[in-house]
Amino acid sequence: MNALDRFFTRWWLANRASLAVLLKRNAAAIDSYRQIVALDPGDANARAALGNLLMEAGDAAGAIAEFMRIVETNPRNAEAWFNLGYIYEQRDDLANAERCFREAIAVKPSIDRAWYGLGLVLIRAQRLTEAVEVLKKNTELQPFSPYGWYQLGMTYHHLGESAKAARICEELRKFEPRYAATLKRDMERTPPVAAPARDAATTPSIDRKEAVPSTH
Repeated sequence: MNALDRFFTRWWLANRASLAVLLKRNAAAIDSYRQIVALDPGDANARAALGNLLMEAGDAAGAIAEFMRIVETNPRNAEAWFNLGYIYEQRDDLANAERCFREAIAVKPSIDRAWYGLGLVLIRAQRLTEAVEVLKKNTELQPFSPYGWYQLGMTYHHLGESAKAARICEELRKFEPRYAATLKRDMERTPPVAAPARDAATTPSIDRKEAVPSTH
């Protein structure tokens, strides 16, 4: 295949993949992106799209392989490191999740999602004092996002630092009263100085929407 044929083939595949995603035909999108990366193994955007689709399809191992190819080619791709951390956390592989989130942060210290993800991993590992410092950084980077504030308040609560937890609740109330009410409710329901369980409402898995517990 000459260069011109390769260009038009890739263009056609990219459009087909985009349409398949739009129509929620993920299997077709995966097939198109696989063909794109076969034509151009260095296309990080196509490989990232393929990795995300594989993760959505439940193929975590395949997704990891795609994102690993990205960071092997370009170790300074913070988004790929973040996605690896996200996938490893979903698989309960906390050691690798922590490593990948830290790699993302080392490359791009302003990547607030990686700070948040690292904070959740540290909470799950019961390294709460470390989690506090990490979540503080997340709230510095995202001062008006309720998720880091909620986790920080609950972490202080689990450490038995009720005054600090109460201050976090008040800070959260200034811009997200609904989540402040959720934090207050969950602190009242959860005994302090207790290691949070994997499925507890206070330690949600990392989600690209960073969902917090229900306010109902």
